[in-house]
Amino acid sequence: MSMERLSQQVDAYVDWKRELVREITRYRSWLAGNRLITDAVDAKLERALRLLRTDHITLAFVGEFSRGKTELINSLFFSSFGQRMLPSQAGRTTMCPTELFFDPRSERAYIRLLPIETRMADASVAQFKRIPKHWVNIPLDASDPQNMAQAFAQVAKTKPMKIEEAIQLGFHPDMLEPTGMPGQVLVPAWRHAMVNFDHPLLRKGLRILDTPGLNALGSEPELTLSMLPSAQAIIFMLSADSGVTASDMEIWQQYIRQLDDNTQTSLFAVLNKIDVLWDDLAGDVAVQRSILEMQAMTARQLGIDHEDVLPLSAKQALLAKIRKDEALLERSQLGTLEDLLCERIVAQKEHLIAERIVGQVMAMLQNSQHLLTVRLEKAREQQALLQHNQEDNSQTLFELTTRTKEDHSQHHKRLLGLKTNQRLLSRLAEPLRVNTRPERLQSYLDKVRKELNSSLTTVGINQAIVEFFASVSNDLSILEHEADMANKMVAAIYRRHNEENPLHGIDAPQFNIQRYIRELAKLQAKGDQFRLHPRTLFTEQRALGRRFFATLVQEVIGMMQRLRQEAEQWSNDTLLPLMQHTLEHKQLLETHMLRLKSLTQETQKARQRGELLARYIETLEQQLAQAADILRALRRPAPLQRQGKVVNLPGAARGHSTSDA
Repeated sequence: MSMERLSQQVDAYVDWKRELVREITRYRSWLAGNRLITDAVDAKLERALRLLRTDHITLAFVGEFSRGKTELINSLFFSSFGQRMLPSQAGRTTMCPTELFFDPRSERAYIRLLPIETRMADASVAQFKRIPKHWVNIPLDASDPQNMAQAFAQVAKTKPMKIEEAIQLGFHPDMLEPTGMPGQVLVPAWRHAMVNFDHPLLRKGLRILDTPGLNALGSEPELTLSMLPSAQAIIFMLSADSGVTASDMEIWQQYIRQLDDNTQTSLFAVLNKIDVLWDDLAGDVAVQRSILEMQAMTARQLGIDHEDVLPLSAKQALLAKIRKDEALLERSQLGTLEDLLCERIVAQKEHLIAERIVGQVMAMLQNSQHLLTVRLEKAREQQALLQHNQEDNSQTLFELTTRTKEDHSQHHKRLLGLKTNQRLLSRLAEPLRVNTRPERLQSYLDKVRKELNSSLTTVGINQAIVEFFASVSNDLSILEHEADMANKMVAAIYRRHNEENPLHGIDAPQFNIQRYIRELAKLQAKGDQFRLHPRTLFTEQRALGRRFFATLVQEVIGMMQRLRQEAEQWSNDTLLPLMQHTLEHKQLLETHMLRLKSLTQETQKARQRGELLARYIETLEQQLAQAADILRALRRPAPLQRQGKVVNLPGAARGHSTSDA
């Protein structure tokens, strides 16, 4: 057995997304063909397509040293090479955070390594990713497992360094190994590793993040502030021979536990090395009982569900896969984790896409359908009138044209009114844009950097950081008030529309900045946690403090950028459903008037006039059939729903990885 089941599930997930891309593209063409497309609608559909094409699933493996994180990754993804690819012998092997992914733009597989010295700069890993010249590039030859293993061994490289220099790079000397030379310690050679190679699961959008132990989590702020919160699942590694140790609990409480709140991250614990409990003398029943007891105790200690603690042996699973030993593989219990990855992680992504992308597109399509149905009913009604008044078709057509013109005029006025409301809303949203503009945030940053560089005391540094967060928090409070006013205006516009269209009511989209306020509070709490830590009181930790704050600042900048984009998008798109509804009505009425005009201009007999109207009805029916076909395809459940899998999604309705279309 291999990762076959997960591979099949990810295959189905990728096929489903491909199908969604095809149907949304088809709807876009359908709108264009019926002259119902607008720039705003087109932009919204383009965003949905871009999100579907760039979506991926990230699994992060976290835990203290020697818990078997890398061995588990080897058993899950590299057993086909017949040997260990990532170094996972005893001791500290993963010395820097390592990302595994597939880059379709690259012709060759590679490992890219960021030198540890880059920690002296304030720039984050994300910023360095945009500057290739700082990385060491090692080509990978996937056809030569020995070559790959040697290249992967680079990830575990260390280098000797003076204690003072190591401290400047953010390392705590107590956490480093001595070299044997006085005043020297071993530090990781690399700050970050990026591994691109062609693996079936990575090709389908799965990304793996392998992390070092506690010291790296503390001294590489970006890991805990950005990389881990953006993962779909965190696999927290423990060892069955030691249970939950004090350092395990420190990692769990300080860096992992809170990720379950207000993010889409699911948390799971793996109780690795259960083979140390295997005892041929005690028998399988006794062994299984002791594993279950340890599983229950671990769940209690971590405060998670019993079924979210997975006992397994990564070492025995890798061995079993290489030897093709099915009995040993089953005993290793790796299948439980593979099932979980299938049924929980993939299901969560399906739920997010269905809720945030498919739901919005379906609402737009249903709006188009409704309008076409109204046109079709009108056309049939007119056909019946023509058939009833065959002697005086000209008078009937004249009356129908007059009524349609009046209807068209009414929708034209509504459209003008909505455009006026759009301009008014844009003016109301202006304070949202002003309070989130980069220059405003930059002024706070300039001030805090000046104070950080000039302050000689920890108290001064703390005060500068507190004032920075107070300034940003004050801006968000002002924004909340402005957003409330804009929301009230939008609610009134939608209420009026719903009164005029009781059968086609639409809920008013509200702009909510609460999640940004919560996000800022979390960043501030992390900043407080760090600046108040006894370790940061030492002057030699000043470099780490600067880098931590630089990373924290990047997160605040990113948050404000997202807020600014959302505010801009909301003010542009919030009246879009009403504009689309009214514009489509107006366009269809214009088409209808042209049809009626051609009927009144015809000098043929009534029968031929009836044929022209019948053809128009047939065209409308075909358009509706196409719309219904697209809607049926969009309504098709995601793969796991089709299989009748009902899973609990702890954070599925929340999160930031898949943005609103």
